[in-house]
Amino acid sequence: MARDDVLVRCPVCRHEQTYAPPAFPCPCGAPVVPPVTHGAATPLTHRTRADAWVTVRCAARGQAADWPRPELGCACGTVLRVPVAQEGTVGAGGRDTSGGAPGDGAGGREAPPEHARPSLTPPHIPLPRTAPTPRAAFRPLPVRDARDAVTTAALFLRWLGYEDVSDAGPEEERPPSGARLTALGVVAQIEPTVRHASLRDVECAWLTAMAHSATCVCFALCDFTPTARTRADELNVALFRIDLTGAPEPLNGAADELTATGA
Repeated sequence: MARDDVLVRCPVCRHEQTYAPPAFPCPCGAPVVPPVTHGAATPLTHRTRADAWVTVRCAARGQAADWPRPELGCACGTVLRVPVAQEGTVGAGGRDTSGGAPGDGAGGREAPPEHARPSLTPPHIPLPRTAPTPRAAFRPLPVRDARDAVTTAALFLRWLGYEDVSDAGPEEERPPSGARLTALGVVAQIEPTVRHASLRDVECAWLTAMAHSATCVCFALCDFTPTARTRADELNVALFRIDLTGAPEPLNGAADELTATGA
């Protein structure tokens, strides 16, 4: 077992398996690994906006950011939420350097409220809308399953400048298929399976985005049907295909423009 791997026990079937925590790319370029711990995981029965993310501080940059909470699928069919230690300063390898007591935030202090958490992007002078915002190159993570595809879409949206990315909120706003992510100013539809995203997928996402006066973005792990591509061009919906390396590929003019200018 590698140094950063942990043993996770399913409380339903009692099966134990090894879990390797993912390394998320901080804007400064350093890898950030959630400090997962050994022990019994929690069965995930309903994912909410509040508990789908975990706050981890980057040791190199010294700022905290929210990343997708680690999850693992068990052979019995249960989706497990992997236990994570208290918020800490975490760098390469997931080592906690905060020195805080268990149950406390970094350095023994309580974690800051959601609205007070530092931005994922460094401060900068706003540029004219016609000029692209300088950004570091997107650092993809390999896609091994559907959850990785959704995580990639979330990371890419953050890279574009949408910092408060989360799962779709109310049940009535959840998509008929696939997954949906939202942030201030954007609604993203993700088809994380080998199914081609359909015309209905694009139109439903666009209608939801229009109801929130937001930009509409669609991701697909495989591809989009020809009718979906045509309709996306008519509605100015940005289409991206996620390859197995985790790099979203722009498929139309709206996606090229969004990639160049950001949020």
